[in-house]
Amino acid sequence: MEFTAGGRLEVRVTAADVGKRVSVRKMTRPGGGGEKFSDTIGVLTSWDDGVLHITCRDGRSVRIPAADLVAGKVVPAAPARRRGPAATFEELARAGARAWQPVESETLGGWTLRASSGFTRRANSALALGDPGLPLDEALERVRRWYEERGLPAYVQAATGAEGTQELLYAELERRGLRPEVSAETRIAALAPLGDRDADVSAVRLDRHCDEAWLRRYQRFSVPGPHVLHVLGSGPSVWFASVPGEAGAPGEAGVPAAIGRCVIDGRWAGFMAVEVDPARRREGLATAVMTALARRALEEGASAAWLQVESENDGARALYDALGFTVHHRYHHFRTS
Repeated sequence: MEFTAGGRLEVRVTAADVGKRVSVRKMTRPGGGGEKFSDTIGVLTSWDDGVLHITCRDGRSVRIPAADLVAGKVVPAAPARRRGPAATFEELARAGARAWQPVESETLGGWTLRASSGFTRRANSALALGDPGLPLDEALERVRRWYEERGLPAYVQAATGAEGTQELLYAELERRGLRPEVSAETRIAALAPLGDRDADVSAVRLDRHCDEAWLRRYQRFSVPGPHVLHVLGSGPSVWFASVPGEAGAPGEAGVPAAIGRCVIDGRWAGFMAVEVDPARRREGLATAVMTALARRALEEGASAAWLQVESENDGARALYDALGFTVHHRYHHFRTS
């Protein structure tokens, strides 16, 4: 990265740039001609008492004394090169929310409080898009009370890593001693290449509703009550995929070898709940499920795909890399109670 002006390193970042994306260089080993430097790119979330706090794309916070800076500048809010379909953070956040609709919700200014008896944090957290209409501490107290009344832990979802994401909110939550319990990636891809893959989809069955066998493979809940069925069935156009287990094949009898869920919403197709019997992995079943769902989404007019995957799920991330999905932004669930 280039920091020079006329061959000289310059610090062209000030406290007035809080909230902007910056690139800075600090010296890590000074003197004697053996100087070493490290570079940091992210959103400048505060500059207090001579110390910069920068929130990076993955949510990592970096603390840099201003005295250690040797160069710095404001950089564009998003990289110039783009991979995958054009998408804004808010567009994807709202598409994700429509794909995991809660049993109960309430607005708090620009925030939406969501509850579904604890089934999936995506339907049991505050989606903080916009201003809550209150000072942050008051808003967090309102969030805590709302979830306490429902016997649920209070989570606030904050995103990082793209234009329009919530690095400032992330930093303010951290400043209050909160840490994200779970972080995940939102990934995007063009839909047609996924639907065009040479995958054997002959065994994939598509249905508008999930049955008991599908739920037994999903296993992301203790009891599949009405709240689970409500959330899974929500969305503009929902499809469930399953690959029946073969007689005599490894796995639990009567339980699908693989499943998946897709919510089609305008130009977007969201993929989720892709699960494969551990005994049947590396047989291409996950790819077949996603290909079959992609073809149905193309028939309904979708052209772009998104999905969410936890940052620690290396196996799923490798699969989605191979299918052409790239990271658009990351989101983090902060527990506030």
